[in-house]
Amino acid sequence: MSERGKFISLEGGEGVGKSTQVMALADALRGRGLDVVTTREPGGSEGAEAIRELLLGGEEERWGPQAEALLFAAARADHVARTIRPALAAGKWVVSDRFVDSSLAYQGGAGELGIEAVRAINAFAIGDHFPDRTLVLLLDDGHERALARDDVSDRIGGRGRDYHHKVELAFRLIAAEEPERVRLIDASGAPEQVTQRLLEAIGDLLP
Repeated sequence: MSERGKFISLEGGEGVGKSTQVMALADALRGRGLDVVTTREPGGSEGAEAIRELLLGGEEERWGPQAEALLFAAARADHVARTIRPALAAGKWVVSDRFVDSSLAYQGGAGELGIEAVRAINAFAIGDHFPDRTLVLLLDDGHERALARDDVSDRIGGRGRDYHHKVELAFRLIAAEEPERVRLIDASGAPEQVTQRLLEAIGDLLP
């Protein structure tokens, strides 16, 4: 049987460079001889991509916080079952652009449902398939950068500054509570420097 792969998620607010770093980190891991699957949330499987359209489209108030959290959890359950769990069982590494900690920070923290309440919803959805390491990218002007390049056109990314400040505070709280799993990463500077910081933060997981 193949040795189980590792599961890495990249998190953070809008405009911090997650998508760029997902691809850069995956390339760096492939350069070390690892078989890597990249994926994203919401999405990452056929069913989850269908739910993504429901979650990110429409008016800002389309869904209340509870419905939003449940839709994310439903998408995540399919994502784990169809994509993440099979890849890990086959010995592949999975690098995901967002995962459960986004729900904890956005709906639990900024949405004021409570981090533990959202954690309970997702514990049912994904079982014990939490990432081996979650890397939270932090950048002081991330939301402003996203606005400047019109990169927050979806209904969640387009919420106001106060909401996104609460998201960052929630990510920091999660990292403080789970320091072994969740690491805060400075996302400033050249992309190559940020990628190196990510590699250092998962150094103990590398073969």
